[in-house]
Amino acid sequence: MTLQSRAPFLRLGTRGSPLALAQAHEVQARLAALHGVDAEAIEIVVISTSGDRIQDRPLSEVGGKGLFTKEIEIALEEGVIDAGVHSGKDVATRLPEGLELVAFLEREDIRDAFLSLTHGALADMPEGARLGTSSLRRAAQIRHRRPDLDIVGFRGNVQTRLQKLREGVADGTLLALAGLNRLDQRSQVTEILDPELFPPAPAQGAIGLEIRAEDTRTRGLVAPLDHAETTIAVRAERAFLRELDGSCRTPIAARSTLGNGQLTIFGQLLTPDGREIVEGEKTGPAGEADALGQALGAMLIARAGPDFIKRFAG
Repeated sequence: MTLQSRAPFLRLGTRGSPLALAQAHEVQARLAALHGVDAEAIEIVVISTSGDRIQDRPLSEVGGKGLFTKEIEIALEEGVIDAGVHSGKDVATRLPEGLELVAFLEREDIRDAFLSLTHGALADMPEGARLGTSSLRRAAQIRHRRPDLDIVGFRGNVQTRLQKLREGVADGTLLALAGLNRLDQRSQVTEILDPELFPPAPAQGAIGLEIRAEDTRTRGLVAPLDHAETTIAVRAERAFLRELDGSCRTPIAARSTLGNGQLTIFGQLLTPDGREIVEGEKTGPAGEADALGQALGAMLIARAGPDFIKRFAG
């Protein structure tokens, strides 16, 4: 029997964007090395998601979080794939029943990057310059610090956004540095933003693996890929987001640091216009990541008032 006629060792589901494929191939290579199989024995199944198909509207208008994972999760539920490979920040805080995030690869750089063909830094952009972004968080943070800039809608993968810059659709844009690094596009970066001033999206830079909860074989195969420190940080940030009931309709940022068995999670909540901002942080034992994230979310809700999120989450 030839290799091609055998059942795959494992089937990984992914979006078809260059970044998603790069992430899936990274998982494929690590699993192949770990289990001593040919990479080709681990099948990569490309799945078109709603988030990829809808390009003419902001995601906040068509359902928010989950649009990049829904169809992959359906494929999981139907047994078409064994594991979904996701960008951590795209995964909804509440998973479908029977599915579970079981591993996170070591986190890439969490920072955002500024890209421009005409300006050397974000601070160099003149009043009225156009900054392209589809992220409510990034738009709100920019409006908070640079209300003089004109925010324009800017969707698409890394290559599409770079082409839009060349076409003059905007004078600059913001992208996750992690994605640029994974695509070997770091040379395109004009400036790396300070995460103290521009904290990232919860779980930014982390690749997560989602499986069927009862699938013990796949759980055992992917478990060694889990990076404990990343998982601790992401769990705290996802718990924070879940407590806020956060979605793509609410600008929310989080930043976690680990050291000496302690976890510190910082959270930021903004209004879309950037005029109001609520921040805070919690520190505690790393083993209490979920509780820390939840407590931080509750603290920010108390500071902001119950109507803060409701004004924009509908």
